[in-house]
Amino acid sequence: MSAAETIEVTVRKPTIKDVAARAQVSLKTVSRVINDEAGVHARTRDKVQHAIAALGYQPDPSARSLRSAQSYALGLLYDNPNPYYVIAMQNGVLSVCRETGYGLQIHPCDSTSPRLAEEIVQLVRNARLAGIVLAPPMSENQALVDALLAHDIPLVRIVSAAADPQGGGACVFVDDRDAAYAIVEHLIQLGHQRIGFLWGGKSHGSSWERHQGYVDALRDYGIAADPELVVEGDYAFDDGFRGARKLLQLPQRPTAIFGSNDEIAAGVLAAARSGGLNVPYDLSIAGFEDSPFSKQSWPALTTARQATEDIARHAARRLLAGIRGQVDASTPNQGFSPELVVRGSTAPPRPAS
Repeated sequence: MSAAETIEVTVRKPTIKDVAARAQVSLKTVSRVINDEAGVHARTRDKVQHAIAALGYQPDPSARSLRSAQSYALGLLYDNPNPYYVIAMQNGVLSVCRETGYGLQIHPCDSTSPRLAEEIVQLVRNARLAGIVLAPPMSENQALVDALLAHDIPLVRIVSAAADPQGGGACVFVDDRDAAYAIVEHLIQLGHQRIGFLWGGKSHGSSWERHQGYVDALRDYGIAADPELVVEGDYAFDDGFRGARKLLQLPQRPTAIFGSNDEIAAGVLAAARSGGLNVPYDLSIAGFEDSPFSKQSWPALTTARQATEDIARHAARRLLAGIRGQVDASTPNQGFSPELVVRGSTAPPRPAS
């Protein structure tokens, strides 16, 4: 063999037979552990799981689906302009799929499509998905959810709600309203009276909930809501920049601005800098979600920490529990409450000269 020749070495992937041999159990037992079926002794389950970890065995979802009538793949469907939110959602669902030997199909959708329900049904059938996790805003479109449930498609929704929205399919809900209230309350307690609010996309329930939290906090502290301080937009940096420029051109500009997410708040920060303002002393800024934008900006943004990966993880686990018949429609939905994180972008306003 010449020096120019290369030798191809094929490394054989471990199989379910290898796992069974190492754990000294039957193939059926390994299959039951992989599928998280009941009735396997805890010691036997541990032996199988240790063998899987030692060998680096990964079940092939497509092969498993072909061998049985059951599907071993989930779908994550989203329509969101915020890449950090989408990536966190993907990581959360994917971690559960890896734990349980399921595959994951990530599918962006156009939530405004008039044929959306038909498109999703076709996707589920063609890809042989066992069920889907629906992200906002599609998860908050009850007509769409009802159409999918009518086709017997297992699903779990991720929605923004102040309390468990019972009915309409299983969900994980996030109390954006209470977290937004905490942000605005923090600004008021610092001494701010003129607080601007920049909307996210109005097709997202989270935008309405965050705006309601803003309104509730102003009301409870006896501050009149000024429509001039509220600007519509989307969950995007550019909308934060444009909205802030509009607010900062007012004859009596706000001393603080609350952006509906961190991308918007980062846009506000850029607008403040371009106008020669000192943040936080000339203008306090707050965002929402605790995305990388909030930590990488200078000063770092006050925000609400939303555990997006944990939310997605729980949604995937709830979906699998429903597919396996371990929960039913009477099982309560789990809620998450984002927590206020105070950083350097907020401070008391300068005294009036």
